[in-house]
Amino acid sequence: MDGRITYQREITSLSAQDSFLVMNRVRDTFDYPVHFHPEMELNLIVNGEGMRRTVGFSSEVIDNYELVLVGPNVYHGWAMHQCNHSVHEVTIQFHNDLFSGSLLQRSLMRSLKDMFDRSVHGILFNKHEVKKIAPRILGVSELDGFDYFMELFSILYDLSKTGGQRLLSAAQRPVNDFENSDKIKLFYNYIQKNYATKITLDEVASLLNMSKVSFNRFMKKTTNCTFIEYLNDVRIDNASRLLAGEDYSISEVAFMCGFNNIANFNRIFKKLKGLTPTTYRKRYHNVKYIQ
Repeated sequence: MDGRITYQREITSLSAQDSFLVMNRVRDTFDYPVHFHPEMELNLIVNGEGMRRTVGFSSEVIDNYELVLVGPNVYHGWAMHQCNHSVHEVTIQFHNDLFSGSLLQRSLMRSLKDMFDRSVHGILFNKHEVKKIAPRILGVSELDGFDYFMELFSILYDLSKTGGQRLLSAAQRPVNDFENSDKIKLFYNYIQKNYATKITLDEVASLLNMSKVSFNRFMKKTTNCTFIEYLNDVRIDNASRLLAGEDYSISEVAFMCGFNNIANFNRIFKKLKGLTPTTYRKRYHNVKYIQ
């Protein structure tokens, strides 16, 4: 990293109906800025020697193998740094309330609850334990339905019982309180419900009872981007979901995600994802969602 880190909220592709999102991919570059999101994330890196990992206030150059659990709203990101070869990455995202509080209060679940509680600092798992469990993580996208859910649950539980876990960041970076702000909830929910339609800045500013100037300041403070940038992020993330998991044509996906101009859709998609929609579909066909 160059020392200038942009902290922004990522709009993940995990919907309210999904249990897990698993992305299994080989990558030549990691250029997404340090970010945070309310979902929890388990990240396996294989062949990543020389990369730099940032979690909270921690920033370290990593070894060839690592597995990290990142809690809700924890700043995190990986950069190529001194790594000049392809890296195999498996990212597993899930809602922080996927497992109910009553379930986690059971004695059997104590280690899992403790792990989730500690994840707000970021957890680096012991390399020896990672090598043992990595084949299960790499193979989980080959499963379907309830078997898929149960294997992911089993992986998380088994990880919670492993020794040698290390907290990466003693303190947490402050984040804007997304969960407790009525305006942020209203804005977020409105965009999620209406991103496929035409939405104007005036319309959303009025919804929040703000002037356009105040709304622009609100956007910058809470998302570190403009309204149009945020809206395009939401639209493109939903388009990515459809391209990876459905059989709609690219023009159908563009229309379903709020783009009436296919050339504009292609341009914005490539700008945000670094790939054309066609290439993205071919590369990430193995992204799986479990509802």
